[in-house]
Amino acid sequence: MLLQHVDLDGATGKVADIYNSMMNAMGRVPNAFKMFSVSEELLVKQYEGLVYYMAKSGLSGKLLAFIRLLVSHNEKCDYCIGVNTGILMQYGVLPEQIVGIRQDPSTAPLPANELKLLLFVLAVVNDPSQIDEGSLVPVRNVGWTDQQIFDACFHGAMQVASDKLLVAFKVEAD
Repeated sequence: MLLQHVDLDGATGKVADIYNSMMNAMGRVPNAFKMFSVSEELLVKQYEGLVYYMAKSGLSGKLLAFIRLLVSHNEKCDYCIGVNTGILMQYGVLPEQIVGIRQDPSTAPLPANELKLLLFVLAVVNDPSQIDEGSLVPVRNVGWTDQQIFDACFHGAMQVASDKLLVAFKVEAD
């Protein structure tokens, strides 16, 4: 990594609190979070976002992993492609399926309502100028609230930002 980040043994304050929480939950601190340690407040925001999406967004972990994988595929972020491939494999998605899904996101093994939201998020991230009121109707019609739609799109948009930083600062795979 090109940036001077905080390692686990040098963490203090809020960084140490977040690292300890991640160690307890995951047994490690991913390099992506170490990158964010360059800015303690942004690390806090990134971690709080993770907690929000996991506990309060109403979006499944599998859907969120597909959003991150497919956005990262478009952004050519090998770090996030690898991480999210691993997460999806834990959900039972086979590596050969993931290769096909990266080429055709409409084949993602998700319930119909989640697939519709996934494809909408990708449209927002990849070609936002094409979104209009009519674009929202099919997503709302399968039960998603405007807050969930926004949350999913925000997740995708923030993934673009993270991908760009991870690539630029040469964050290595865990």
